[in-house]
Amino acid sequence: MLSDIAIAQAAEMQAITQIAATLNLAGEDLLHYGPHIAKLSAQAMQRLQAKPDGQLILVTAISPTPAGEGKTTTTIGLADALNRLLADKQKNAMVCMREPSLGPVFGLKGGATGGGYSQVLPMEDINLHFTGDFHAIASANNLLAALIDNHIYQGNALNIDPDSISWRRCLDMNDRALRDLTVHSHSKDTQTNTFNPYSRQTGFDITVASEVMAIFCLASSLADLQQRLANIQIGLNHQQQAVLASDLQAEGAMTALLKNAFQPTLVQTLAHTPALVHGGPFANIAHGCNSVVATQAALKLADFVVTEAGFGADLGAEKFMDIKCRKTGLKPAAAVLVATVRALKFHGGVEVKNLNQENTAALIAGMANLEKHLTNLQHAFHLPVVVAINHFDSDSDAEIACLQAAVAKLGAQAVVCKHWAQGADGAVDLADAVLRLIASSGDQACRLLYPDTMPLADKIKCVAQQIYGASQVEFSPKALASLASLEKHHGHFPVCIAKTQYSFSSDPTLRGAPTGHVLTVRELRLSRGAEFVVVVCGDIMTMPGLPKQPASERIAVDQAGHIIGLS
Repeated sequence: MLSDIAIAQAAEMQAITQIAATLNLAGEDLLHYGPHIAKLSAQAMQRLQAKPDGQLILVTAISPTPAGEGKTTTTIGLADALNRLLADKQKNAMVCMREPSLGPVFGLKGGATGGGYSQVLPMEDINLHFTGDFHAIASANNLLAALIDNHIYQGNALNIDPDSISWRRCLDMNDRALRDLTVHSHSKDTQTNTFNPYSRQTGFDITVASEVMAIFCLASSLADLQQRLANIQIGLNHQQQAVLASDLQAEGAMTALLKNAFQPTLVQTLAHTPALVHGGPFANIAHGCNSVVATQAALKLADFVVTEAGFGADLGAEKFMDIKCRKTGLKPAAAVLVATVRALKFHGGVEVKNLNQENTAALIAGMANLEKHLTNLQHAFHLPVVVAINHFDSDSDAEIACLQAAVAKLGAQAVVCKHWAQGADGAVDLADAVLRLIASSGDQACRLLYPDTMPLADKIKCVAQQIYGASQVEFSPKALASLASLEKHHGHFPVCIAKTQYSFSSDPTLRGAPTGHVLTVRELRLSRGAEFVVVVCGDIMTMPGLPKQPASERIAVDQAGHIIGLS
């Protein structure tokens, strides 16, 4: 079969005005970024608020493995298949997903626009710069950083303690050399009109791990965006009082940089299903969900909206429920849990080189990972769930039957999907199963894992024990000190646990569904504007590094000006 980029480049895209017309959007509702990309205008967003909401379908997955799971591909294939089934019912579906970060595009993962015949287009643009939203987010973030250092240089009227500054610069690229930096600058003594040298430790985060990205994706309006930016805490003064972005009068200019970026971007799938691609926080570091404004707009435009949450359900889906749904009142009608036979065999102890060999024993052993994710969704969040078996040619009939039987014992249906090779045709059975599940579930009320009133330490323990299967949580002395301080003023915030995506534990080598492990909390970071507390666990980094052989080595431009090697 052709490569992902070859399939994408061979596709005949419709004009974005045609795609918009299927959503009853007119030409004046769009801000064009070429013939196939457009942002929804502020006027269109305002007009949509009066319309009723469609139903939200959340796509999540088992714990990621080197074998691949295909969550984004399944999200796209499902939406395409839903439109196939709904065509004669005068109903529609659309996709709502995150924008890829340049970090993984050039790093280990490659692009994040789906694969095979289930992709969003134009693939190269979406994976590389797109409409410049991420650059706007980085610029807003770094403007605040520049204002902080300039304020100190100009006399430090706010009496900011340089050693307390927690605000870091960001860049949308994996670059481990920027993790830890020493800033050398000067502070003006206004009495003597002299400059005194000082230095402080800081560093860069990747843009998709920044608080501005989190705020961008949680804000419900431009006014809400500006207020959240104003509430960012950048550090403390020498009297140990919080210093906010509003104290530096930064929020107005930051919002100005984000104004156009804040409007959701409309594109299409290979099957011409409308897709809103907007925002992109990492799920193992940030909350892992596309923007609230895009999700809310999609729900006004379509009867069914298929969205995804990053990485496994222990990360993305938990944060989708406990952060995004908590803040917005969104309620998924159903969840789709994506798994592959290959990935489950990996969780069962098989190494990557042997995954193409039939091994039902390893599959059964690896089922522990799927079972934990499934029961979390069903029982912790009360979500009706369909398991999507993303099919590979190496999957044997015996393995498929074994997996389906195991899922049935857990009270769910497992559906084989071949959307990667067949597009919408390969996901029709999944779409049918999802529609039937929604119809049979009625108004079943999903729920959050913990109440706002629960203390922060107990919230962390609740996620660790109920979702991760940990026996206990250990806090470093630094984390304990932060915990006591944060509880006084921000104890009502939800927690955003940053840990490895590869395991339920904070140890990436523990496959399957380990129990009795200890979740080690290294530090706590206040995201005051985003209104959550980041809980950094184990060795997780907020600025990833590149692998030994980065994906960038495969990417080039041919003599005709076409990008090659992007996947």
